[in-house]
Amino acid sequence: MARVRPVGYEDRLTVVDHLAELRGRLMIAIAALVFASALAGWQNDFVLEVVNAPLEDLDQELLGAGAKPISFGVTEQFTTTLMVSAYAGLLLSLPVILYQLYAFVLPAFSPTERRVAFPLLLMVPVLFICGVLFCYYVVLEPATEFLLGFNEEDYTTAVRARDYYSFVALTTIAMGLLFQVPVVVLALTRLGITTPEKLRANRRFAILGCAVLAAMLPTIDPVTMILEMIPLLILYELSIVLASVVGRPPPEVQAEIE
Repeated sequence: MARVRPVGYEDRLTVVDHLAELRGRLMIAIAALVFASALAGWQNDFVLEVVNAPLEDLDQELLGAGAKPISFGVTEQFTTTLMVSAYAGLLLSLPVILYQLYAFVLPAFSPTERRVAFPLLLMVPVLFICGVLFCYYVVLEPATEFLLGFNEEDYTTAVRARDYYSFVALTTIAMGLLFQVPVVVLALTRLGITTPEKLRANRRFAILGCAVLAAMLPTIDPVTMILEMIPLLILYELSIVLASVVGRPPPEVQAEIE
């Protein structure tokens, strides 16, 4: 049977033991993903209703009242629904997947490193969910409206389901990942790699970095780029405040640095 019990820092495992534990963690993560995807597939009408809401709320002149994405071909509705269910399952199962990753790598940390890593890893799923919610409620609708309305008089516009759902999924996942800025900043400060003073002094480079990251998202229009930059800058400033309060390296880490 695959090893899934917690492993201590002092435990000495063979390569076979590590592979057995990795297999157990992967099986649990995959099972969670499959279960969440099946749940989303069972409730696919509700999932599609939620994802289609930003499209239906657009200006009626763009696509008409209550517009829905269109499909081409006999199988596209079926395969697209499976794709949406898989994306939704990934979002739902992410906390379990992250915990399995954390449980696998944690034994490699010393007790000092574990005290640094544990609170940061707890923040990862929370910030990811916040990023997804911010993208859905703030970014998606104006981004979609701007992109569909660009030179609308020169085009007959129809939104293909597969393209729209991929756009929504990639944008929300990317935004969730970008919301990990406080985790990265706190990790760097807790490990003694940087300090709040250096972060404040290099703020202009952080602004440039946030602009580059926002430009790399699938929403390429300038209006949405500004909407995406604002929370990144706020998170960066919040990270500096948190780093000043709780981000100083522990005495053990500080001693190792010196």
